[in-house]
Amino acid sequence: MTGAHGGIAVREGRPAAAGRQQQMAVIVAGDSGKFSEAVYGGERVRRGRGGETHQRAGGGRPALTTQQGVVVADDQNSLRVGERGPGALEDFHFREKIFHFDHERIPERVVHARGFGAHGFFENYESLAEVTRADLFQRAGERTPAFVRFSTVAGNKGSGDLARDVRGFAVKLYTKQGNWDLVGNNIPVFFIQDAIKFPDVIHAAKQEPDRGFPQAQTAHDNFWDFVSLMPESTHMLMWIISDRAIPRSFRFMEGFGVHTFRLVNADGRSTFVKFHWKPKQGLQSVVWNEALKINGADPDFHRRDLWDAIQQEDFPEWELGLQLFDEQFADRFEFDALDPTKIIPEEVVPVRRVGRLVLDRVVDNFFAETEQVAFCTQNIVPGIDFTNDPLLQGRNFSYLDTQLKRLGSPNFTHLPINAPKCPFATFQQDGHMATVNPVSRANYEPNSWGPDKGGPWGAVTAAGLASGWPARGSLLLR
Repeated sequence: MTGAHGGIAVREGRPAAAGRQQQMAVIVAGDSGKFSEAVYGGERVRRGRGGETHQRAGGGRPALTTQQGVVVADDQNSLRVGERGPGALEDFHFREKIFHFDHERIPERVVHARGFGAHGFFENYESLAEVTRADLFQRAGERTPAFVRFSTVAGNKGSGDLARDVRGFAVKLYTKQGNWDLVGNNIPVFFIQDAIKFPDVIHAAKQEPDRGFPQAQTAHDNFWDFVSLMPESTHMLMWIISDRAIPRSFRFMEGFGVHTFRLVNADGRSTFVKFHWKPKQGLQSVVWNEALKINGADPDFHRRDLWDAIQQEDFPEWELGLQLFDEQFADRFEFDALDPTKIIPEEVVPVRRVGRLVLDRVVDNFFAETEQVAFCTQNIVPGIDFTNDPLLQGRNFSYLDTQLKRLGSPNFTHLPINAPKCPFATFQQDGHMATVNPVSRANYEPNSWGPDKGGPWGAVTAAGLASGWPARGSLLLR
């Protein structure tokens, strides 16, 4: 049995691994006529009889292996019966390689499918202890790691960046008290007041189901039909037909939490808050004919712009602004302060700038980070709380289903991009792709076991390891 052209590249100075590789190495060993030498870019390589390139390990270069760690002798030719024969069923390297390739794609997001992310930090300007007990707001100058994902809403993953659309502005802050996700947009309001209408507005906005187009745009009959019957959408329509919907760059657009939240201080006093991200670069947009030309010339324009800016150390910054108001203001305001289709004008409640967000590092791998990051509006920390906004309440309920569908397991929090950076302890266990589990006897609470069995009684060690899991599954509720 041999490769398609009889050529394999084995590691210098040692035999190929057992099985397929060993068998092929024996057949070809010593048959130097099946290789020729070539130099590509200063690197000396072997070429098989069919002209294929065989790069060799050695000289500090690691060997290519299978997922099981077995050294691969030939990654250019599948295993065949004879030089021109059919493929062999026992070719485990080909089977593993094509199997993994066939399963590389995961379901894209229903909305916000096309996105781009970067790492950075949030730096607090001053203590906000008078309005919130949230740890990240207690000390001036303290920095909290952050990951931000920008996105369009209606388009699929392959759509262009300059679509006229709302832009997602989702921020994950890895605080000392757990992860806080502020999942917002670049427009301060939304189309609907109640989450029960969310499937309808998205169905109407995306491609018409009988024809599968138009892509990444809402200017079509289904959408206009829907919003004409939903008067609450009128405010949002004014925003999306403005230049806010075709920003010049992610770096030149605002972000908003959209909903009204609550801040709660150490005394339990609650203050309503609306969150704003104000770009220090200023606001810039393009005009429609520019958007069409840019989309045609470079559909990745926004992605490239952010990548290049960070690589050139021109780090984009936003200031976090808070609109703070109390129950008395909410009662006398002309509209319902919890209505996500309305704003509270900044001239009525000024924006207090309390910190800055800086993006200073691109991702190492787009799929592992930008695609697998899972934002959930329900991810809050002590000192930040929800309101009775029905759209926010519905989002809190929905997002876990979204992440389970896309990422395939309730253990998506084990992925490094989603895992907290603070110690944590939980008795949740098992499920698809569980990478860590409680390691001792106790996997429930309350329990009366000692620390050697994972219980709380007696001396308790640190709450968590670097992996984020307790040494013996111990858990204390506070």
